[in-house]
Amino acid sequence: MDCPHCKHHPREGAMAVEVKDLWLSFGEVPILRGVSLHIPAGQLVALIGPNGSGKTTLLRCLLGLQKPDRGTARLFGEADQARALRRVGYVPQRLAMDRSFTISVREFLALRVPETRGWFWQRRARTDEILARQLPDIGVLPLLDRPMSGLSGGQMQRVLIAYSLLGKPELLLLDEPTAGVDLPGEQTFYELIARVHKERRLTVVLVSHDLSMVYKHASWVYALNGVICCEGTPEHVMNAESLRHAYGIHVSPYQHHHHEGHPHGHVH
Repeated sequence: MDCPHCKHHPREGAMAVEVKDLWLSFGEVPILRGVSLHIPAGQLVALIGPNGSGKTTLLRCLLGLQKPDRGTARLFGEADQARALRRVGYVPQRLAMDRSFTISVREFLALRVPETRGWFWQRRARTDEILARQLPDIGVLPLLDRPMSGLSGGQMQRVLIAYSLLGKPELLLLDEPTAGVDLPGEQTFYELIARVHKERRLTVVLVSHDLSMVYKHASWVYALNGVICCEGTPEHVMNAESLRHAYGIHVSPYQHHHHEGHPHGHVH
């Protein structure tokens, strides 16, 4: 049954992401069932849906980490996925860091930039100057001396987005980037993403459970639950009927959702 609020994305201009009839199963369990989506360059697009709906799997297909059973996932119209991936930044849900691994934020970020990869013989001031020039207003410069293993959830995600931006991507994929971040930090992080999208003119694909932040910042929304249940502007998708179509339960578009999928009472 088609969602009555579904609107199809106008296919105008260059496409950053094109997914056509993507099918993928793990053993006997179908995860993606004929998923198709089109994301024009320069959009901030949100991918929402319940846990287990295939959102992370879809991103893994875009990154070449998961091979679909059939269908295609193409970036920038490139047939050569490896070449296309050079233009992509990726921020995972979280990065597990062994406490005994004492690399600093400075050293971690320096690995991403050709001019600073030799940080071990380069003057620290020179490394900091290059990082400051490439990462204005991301909020990581005060953290440069901190060990990666000692960062809070919010600090770690900020460092990961900084790391991805150092590659000067044209497409940024974020898989629930505020997992483990407290509510005030989460709101700040979404505002950072929105600002980076606007200032750097990136295409952003954001997997999120926070429906109110999606409503506030996304230009287009895909609701996924094995299939694309609904797509359209936040105004079209973020209503009770469309969300019930995607989630199968009553969900308010103005409730914050934790990763277990339970509503949180905070109203944005």
